[in-house]
Amino acid sequence: MSQLRLITFDLDDTLWAVKPALIRAEQEQNDWLKQHRPGSVEQHTHESLFEFKKSVWKRHPELAHHISKMREQTLYELQLAAGYSSEQARLGAKEAFGVFLHFRHKVELYENALRVLELLHPHYTLGAITNGNADVYKTDAAEYFDFAILAEEVGASKPAPIAFEEALKRSGFSAHQTAHIGDHWEHDVLGARNAGFHAIWLNATNAEWPHDSEPPLTIQSLDELPDLVESIG
Repeated sequence: MSQLRLITFDLDDTLWAVKPALIRAEQEQNDWLKQHRPGSVEQHTHESLFEFKKSVWKRHPELAHHISKMREQTLYELQLAAGYSSEQARLGAKEAFGVFLHFRHKVELYENALRVLELLHPHYTLGAITNGNADVYKTDAAEYFDFAILAEEVGASKPAPIAFEEALKRSGFSAHQTAHIGDHWEHDVLGARNAGFHAIWLNATNAEWPHDSEPPLTIQSLDELPDLVESIG
């Protein structure tokens, strides 16, 4: 019988492909700006907009682990640069970000994700640990999760240990009773290992393990997860 009591999941590119949702969310955000704050984005190419974003990131390193606040700050500065007042820009940033966040949660879970979560939920406590700003409770997976931790809530991104430690605090379980699964070899696997968790790498592309440490437990599909966690003794 498995000793595991808690399984934590990364979200983006582990339970769903994030790129389609982000592309649509950005487009809807920019459409809102074009309608309500004309002149703030129309003059930018994809490349110049990315350079503008990088300039904001450099000026606000304190927001490195607060991606929602960073996006709002970028939206604010775009409108200031277009000649809007600080008050107009603040209000516009909040509204445009609201549009972005609404569509950012229009994710399509991987075909097998809900089935696997439904199998696991009766036997384990399930948590989410994400560096992104997706709220799992605004997705179709909501009913299966007992808690969720965002990097911007704890002030540090994986692989920093704080989010993993917070998962143990919220669940009441120990690290050796916990497995974390994610697609990122550094953020998820090394982060979980350093926290004392069992680490499971979702390696859908069958990539080679890029680190000089021993390769982790690995699956190519979420369908393999229930049997794997049951085997961890």
